[in-house]
Amino acid sequence: MNGLSYYPQTFFEEVPDLHCAVDDALSRLDRNQDSEARREVASFLRLGSWIGGDRDGNPFVTAEVLRQTARLHAGTALRFYIGQVHQLGAELSLSESVVPVSDALRALADRSPDHSPHRALEPYRRAISGIYARLAATARLLSDEAVTIPPTAHAEPYARAGDFLADLNVIDASLKANGSGILAGGRLRRLRRAVDCFGFHLATLDLRQSSAIHEEVVAELVAAGTPGLCYADLDENERIALLLQELGTSRPLVSRYRPYSETTTGELAVFQAAREAQQSLGRGIVRTCIISQCRSASDVLELAVLLKETGLLDPEGGSSVNLVPLFETIGDLRGCVSVMERLFSCPEYRRIVASRGGLQEVMLGYSDSNKDGGFVTSGWELYKAEVGLVELFRRHGIRLRLFHGRGGSVGRGGGPSFEAILAQPPGAVRGQIRLTEQGESISSKYSNPELGRRNLEILAAATLEASLLQQDRSGTVDAYHQAMEELSEAAFCAYRNLVYETDGFEDYFWESSVITEIATLNIGSRPASRKNTRRIEDLRAIPWVFSWAQCRLMLPGWYGFASAVNTWLAAHPDQDLAFLQSMYREWPFFRTQLSNMDMVLAKSSIAIASRYAELVSDQKLRARIFGRIKAEYEAAVEIVLAIMGHRTLLEGNPLLARSIQNRFPYLDPLNHVQVELLKQQRCSEDETLLPSIQLTINGISAGLRNSG
Repeated sequence: MNGLSYYPQTFFEEVPDLHCAVDDALSRLDRNQDSEARREVASFLRLGSWIGGDRDGNPFVTAEVLRQTARLHAGTALRFYIGQVHQLGAELSLSESVVPVSDALRALADRSPDHSPHRALEPYRRAISGIYARLAATARLLSDEAVTIPPTAHAEPYARAGDFLADLNVIDASLKANGSGILAGGRLRRLRRAVDCFGFHLATLDLRQSSAIHEEVVAELVAAGTPGLCYADLDENERIALLLQELGTSRPLVSRYRPYSETTTGELAVFQAAREAQQSLGRGIVRTCIISQCRSASDVLELAVLLKETGLLDPEGGSSVNLVPLFETIGDLRGCVSVMERLFSCPEYRRIVASRGGLQEVMLGYSDSNKDGGFVTSGWELYKAEVGLVELFRRHGIRLRLFHGRGGSVGRGGGPSFEAILAQPPGAVRGQIRLTEQGESISSKYSNPELGRRNLEILAAATLEASLLQQDRSGTVDAYHQAMEELSEAAFCAYRNLVYETDGFEDYFWESSVITEIATLNIGSRPASRKNTRRIEDLRAIPWVFSWAQCRLMLPGWYGFASAVNTWLAAHPDQDLAFLQSMYREWPFFRTQLSNMDMVLAKSSIAIASRYAELVSDQKLRARIFGRIKAEYEAAVEIVLAIMGHRTLLEGNPLLARSIQNRFPYLDPLNHVQVELLKQQRCSEDETLLPSIQLTINGISAGLRNSG
C-alpha cells in the first residue's frame, strides 16, 4: 500500500502528461499535419512492481498475498478512473440540439442505463453515465470496492480495460469530428492515455524466486512421477533433456491426488494465482517471472516446466509470461552468455521466445556482483556481459531487453540515471530498457509530482539518446577495454583480499557497523542474511551496503580502485595518468564510474568512520583493518581527483557539493549520537536503546539519500 500511494500522488497525472507533451512536441515538428488528425505515439512508459510477487527469501509472499496485491492494484486504478469519469460527466454537457454527434456516440448513449428525461438531449453525459456504471460494476468485481457515488443504474462490468478505452475513444472521435476537439484535448485525452498505460492492472507485478527453490520443486515432482529418478543427481545435459521432454508433452507432471511438500504446494499455488490474475485483469498484471541466482540453462527450463504445469505455458511453447534469468554474482555474469547460448540452441525454448514476440529479457544484478567482487569489477563485468549478450542476440536474431537491478546506492548500481543509461555499451538499449527504483530512491524521486515528472523525462530522454545518438568510438575502445580489464583484475584482488581473505574482517565488520540493528528495521523485503551465520558470503547485499553507509565509509562504492590504478601504472611504466584521463574524457562508462566514486568519496568521512572503528574490541584488529581502509580511501581521493582534473571532490557538480555541505552539520551529530548509543547498548545490552538507534539509522539514511 505504501508503493501504491505514489500512483494518485504522482504517476496518474504525470505519466499521461508526459506522453501528451511528447505528442505535442512531435506535432509541432510536422507543420503540415492537421491538429485534429494528430497521431498519438504508442505508450512507451510502463510501470512495474515486485511488491507482493518477490518470493526470493521472503516466505510471507504467498498465493493469497499475490491475490490481495492484484486486488489492490485493480482497486487503485479503478478508483482513479471512476473519479475522472465522474468529473468528465460534469464537463461534457453538450446538447445534441446544438452540437451534432457521431452515430457511434449516439449508440453508446442509447446503451446507457441512464434514461433520465433531463439528459435526453445530452448524449455525452448519458454515454458517460453508462461508462461510470460499468466501471462501478468492474470495481465491485475486481477489487471488492463500492464506489462513493453510486451509478444511476446497474450495468455489466467491463471484461477488459481495452473495452473501457474503446468507449472513451468513441467520445473522443465524436468530439473531434464535430468541432469540439478542444474538449477532447483536456481530461479525456489524459484519461485515455492513463487507461492505455495502466489498464485495470495498474502495474506489471513481477514474480521472482530463487533457482534453488525451482530446482527443489521440480525434483519433487519428478520423483513423484518417476519413482527412483533423482533429479538432483543428474548432470546439466541430463537435466536439460528431461526438462525439454516434459515441456513437449501435454501429460501433466503434477498429480492432483498426491500430497506434496509445503514448498512445492506453495510455489504451484503462486503460479496458479498468477494465472487467475491474468484471467481477471489481463496478461499485463503478470508478465515476468524472474529466476534469481540463475547459473545454468536448466535453471530457466525448470521455471518453464513449472509454468506449463500451472497453465501459464502450453505444450506448443506459447507462454503468457517472460522467463527472465537474473545473473547476479561475478561468476554468473561471466557465464551468462554461455547460458543464453545453450538456451537458444534448444528449439523448444526458441518457441517460447517466439511466443513472446521474439523478445528475451535478461536481468543483471548490481548488488550481489558488487558485494562479490567490489565496485570496479562489478561495473566492468556488467558492461562485458552486456556486450556479449548484445552480440549473441544479434547472431540469433532475437531482440534483447536488459533489466537493470539497480539499487539506490552507488554500491548497488545507483547514481544519476541519465549518465548510467548513456554509459551502456552500444546496442544495449535500442529503444527499450528496464530499471528498478528501490528504497529511499522512490520517495526522493517520486513523492513530489513535479520532481517525479522530471525523473520520468530523464529516463525517456536518456533512452532516446542512447538509442539514436551513440557515438562510434571503435578507434579507442580496444585500448580502453584492455586497460579496464587490468584495472578490474587488480581491484578485484584488492577487494577480495580485504573482505574475504583478511583474518578477523568479519568480526571487524559486525562490531564496527550497525548491521545487527539494521536487521531489526521493518524496511527490508527479506532477512539480512540468507543463513544464520556471520559470514559475509551469506549476508545480503542491501544490509551490506547500508551498513557501510551508516558508518560513513561507503566502502562498496570505491574500495580497490586506488590499488588497481597503482598496480596498472607499475605494470605499464610507459604509461601515465594521461591515458586514464583520456579514458575519463572519451568513454562514458569510465566517466560514470569515476563520477559515482567522486560522489561517494565526498559523502564519506574518515574522521567519523574512526569513531565506529572504536567499537571494535580488539585494538590490534581495529588498527590493522581500519588502517588499510583509511590508506585506500586517501589514495582513492587523490587518484580520482588527478584523473578527473579536479582540485576538490564534486568540483564538477557544485549543486550536489553545496547540498551535501548543507546537510553535514545535521548529519554528523547523528553519527556521533549513534556511536554513543551503540556503546551503551553493547555494554549493558539494554534493549530500550534500540528504538533510539533505529531513529538515528533512519536519520542518517535520509541525510545521505542514496545510501541503501
